Amino acid sequence: MAVLSLDLDLEVFQGPFDLLLTLVLKEEVDLLEVDLADVVLAYVEHLEGSGELDLEATTEFLVLIAALLELKSRLILPREEDEEIDLDRAEAADELLARMLEYARYRRAATFLRERIEAESGFRYRSAPLPEELRRVSVDLAEKSYEPVTLAKALGGLLRMPEPISLHHVAMPTVSVEQRLGHLRALLSGRGRFTFDEAVEGADRVTVAVTLFALLELYKKGEATWEQSESFGPIVVNAR
Repeated sequence: MAVLSLDLDLEVFQGPFDLLLTLVLKEEVDLLEVDLADVVLAYVEHLEGSGELDLEATTEFLVLIAALLELKSRLILPREEDEEIDLDRAEAADELLARMLEYARYRRAATFLRERIEAESGFRYRSAPLPEELRRVSVDLAEKSYEPVTLAKALGGLLRMPEPISLHHVAMPTVSVEQRLGHLRALLSGRGRFTFDEAVEGADRVTVAVTLFALLELYKKGEATWEQSESFGPIVVNAR
């Protein structure tokens, strides 16, 4: 690239730009002593002398100079006492090299895409015309694809509010916790001891669940306790 062949004449370095980058990355040239402004001015003079602007080379130069400026600013800017220590010189150099490699990958990808576009530029696809029977079709000859009355009925059906769904066939249990509390208290007062299966004998699943909540309420109020001698065995409720 043209940017890598740029010759520089600085106080601490004299030679091509790519050699300067190599020496900076290897820490053989102190970046603090390199005046990057002189590098930019030398590149501007190089562009004026060549009389043409290579966008790829200029973009590469801007990327490298921006990375060098960031690296140099990390080295010279003061830090607060409580600020965490930033990257050291070796890690910063590795980061700069990684950015250069990433830019090179993007540049190769752009070159590949440009070559593919240029390779496909000679292909032309034929646009097929309409068949002769469809080039001049009169509206009078066009057949109806639907009946207006049928279409109106369909649209009217969409606008009509549906009838409410009847739920009379659905059984709605009305048992409450208070009702089951009364049932359990009646068993406790009459027997003083009963099993949970006896309390829910013949009841549906909702009633069984509500009865369990009622039993927990009795235990919370200190009116009853229960015990189960074995796993999956009968639950015996005792009056406290």
